[in-house]
Amino acid sequence: MITTEQIQGLASEIEKRLKRSRSPIPVGVSNRHCHLAQEHFRILFGRQAEPKKARNIKQPGFWAAEEMIDVKGPKGTIQKVRLVAPYRHRTQIEIAVTDAVGIGLTPPVRESGDVKGSAGAVLIGPAGRIEIQEGVIVAQRHLHFSPAEAKTLGVASGEVVRVRAGTGRGRSTVFENVIVRVSDKYSLEFHVDTDEANAAGIKTGDIVHIA
Repeated sequence: MITTEQIQGLASEIEKRLKRSRSPIPVGVSNRHCHLAQEHFRILFGRQAEPKKARNIKQPGFWAAEEMIDVKGPKGTIQKVRLVAPYRHRTQIEIAVTDAVGIGLTPPVRESGDVKGSAGAVLIGPAGRIEIQEGVIVAQRHLHFSPAEAKTLGVASGEVVRVRAGTGRGRSTVFENVIVRVSDKYSLEFHVDTDEANAAGIKTGDIVHIA
């Protein structure tokens, strides 16, 4: 027998899911880029060099720098991979699967910051080069929320959701295994790489919804 509490719980869950499905979330397509530790930046760009801001990006506190590097794998090189600053504790290179295949790498799909045991590569800058043993990943698709935004939609950091994208464009796609990331350093945005965006026919600024 279904209890009143169970009915109320079910009604609450349905209401939450409806609210989520109707709430627009902007897309941020993540092109290949790098995050560098300070010591690696100095090797690549010079001991006295500092990153120069090219433009702000949507996530607070992060910005695209003027500096770019080349990333060399066993079969080729990706040129002009832009630095996203500020410095990181550990160097991380984020590329799409198509990029990885082109240079002969097989990086794992990981959340940002999880580089242990990932792929290595040679990084080439105007002042030098360095070989990293790990740090190259394919970024796990994810959603950024501020705490207030997460509370409004009833999501929690670490939660895994589905996202509906490309509706009405002939390439409608539901992305599975989308990680929710909540921080006061974040702003509402759905992050996918260029391969995923092309598959769904979406671009930065488009709108998606939690399915």
